[in-house]
Amino acid sequence: MPDLVFAYPGDLNTPTGGYGYDRQILAGLRPLGWQVTLLPLGDGFPFPSQETINKASDKLATLPDGTLVVADGLAFGALGEVAARIADHLTLVALVHHPLCQENGLDTAQKHVLLEGERVALQHARHVIVTSPATSVQVQKLFGVDGSRVTTVLPGTEKPLPYPRPEGDVVKLLSVGTVVPRKGYDLLFSALAPLKDRKEARWHLDIVGGLTSDPACHADLKRQATDLGLADRITFHGAVPGDDLEAFYRAANVFVLASRYEGYGMAYTEALSHGLPVIGSGGGAVRDTLPDGASIYCGTEDVAALGEALERLIFDASERGRLEQAARIAARDLPDWSDMAGLFARTLSEIGS
Repeated sequence: MPDLVFAYPGDLNTPTGGYGYDRQILAGLRPLGWQVTLLPLGDGFPFPSQETINKASDKLATLPDGTLVVADGLAFGALGEVAARIADHLTLVALVHHPLCQENGLDTAQKHVLLEGERVALQHARHVIVTSPATSVQVQKLFGVDGSRVTTVLPGTEKPLPYPRPEGDVVKLLSVGTVVPRKGYDLLFSALAPLKDRKEARWHLDIVGGLTSDPACHADLKRQATDLGLADRITFHGAVPGDDLEAFYRAANVFVLASRYEGYGMAYTEALSHGLPVIGSGGGAVRDTLPDGASIYCGTEDVAALGEALERLIFDASERGRLEQAARIAARDLPDWSDMAGLFARTLSEIGS
């Protein structure tokens, strides 16, 4: 039975796309015969305290020689000096969801620290697993990692049974993602503002995603919603359990996420798998993740394009229906988690052989 240690920051049960990917892959490896040992590295990443770095270093240094360690990139990218010390006696595999320096809201100095730290860390990884072709390109371009050391393992999707889309007097918009600047909720609010007084249809936006990662961002968004006259049209629900999230997908009429950047964009494919018309934006992998004909891509930080897409789907029921049907068809081609766990396992086996 092959063994691996999975090293990760924070709480593995955190309801975000990155942690969700980790949980699904680990759950898929176990039925394939892998013995997985979890190794928490502490909180505060990607800017951990020196105490956290020291403790993480000690945990990794005490592992037996030759141990296969898969490290989530949120932590690994901040442990460049640690990786340099332990690379000779551990088989290090980095799991990169997106380059840490691509997060929005960072100042120039922070971006530089993350860029250089992740560059050093990845130089000492035996292999790098990424979650999209776009991230593969970024890892090679930004950090100089040779393409032969990079494997793309896409996120999978679960395929719920078809169900009728709810009908009512209010068009329900759904956005799923942690409330941080990168998710572009400020752009979405600006795009929705001109539509608040339209009489053809009423609408409401439900936002599902953690509120504690950047409390200042949450406070700014609440002020923006009030200033734009949207406070009664937008509800922040915070992070919710999986069953509750499923209920939000089932109750929605349109999915919209105005991200500035995504390493993949799991929420987009989850929405497609639920047969939802999708409006998306952003750099990174977003353009590749959104299928033509089943979604509307609005570029990056283009409020006008977002507004046009929202107007089109809020006020035209037939257009919503057309994209809903196309989304269900596109979802058939999305990979499932068991296939992706199998690819992940084969990649690890080849590294260890």
